[in-house]
Amino acid sequence: QVQLVESGGGLVQLGGSLRFSCAGSERVFSSYAMGWYRQAPGKQRELVATITSGTTNYADFVKGRFTISRDNTKNTVYLQMNSLKPEDTAVYYCNAAGSIYTYWGQGTQVTVTS
Repeated sequence: QVQLVESGGGLVQLGGSLRFSCAGSERVFSSYAMGWYRQAPGKQRELVATITSGTTNYADFVKGRFTISRDNTKNTVYLQMNSLKPEDTAVYYCNAAGSIYTYWGQGTQVTVTS
């Protein structure tokens, strides 16, 4: 059973910063694309950012504000979130996507107040 364990998140004011971490098993990090998704109340889950061995991809609404990175020696992927806005309020999920299986973290709440 592959587990993704998230940490970080919380309550922050407009313009503030937060950092997420997602730790997984070595098998996940050696061969999976890693990413972050979010789901706001009443909305569908949406892609925030992904990272493979060599490339990153961001949703337009976070470009220039969020940065995804990974440390394969620690089996950890990070999401640095800067210039946060109230519309960034959501539950954020870590994701590991392989050719056959996809795994999710437990989800972490982010609330941005104005």
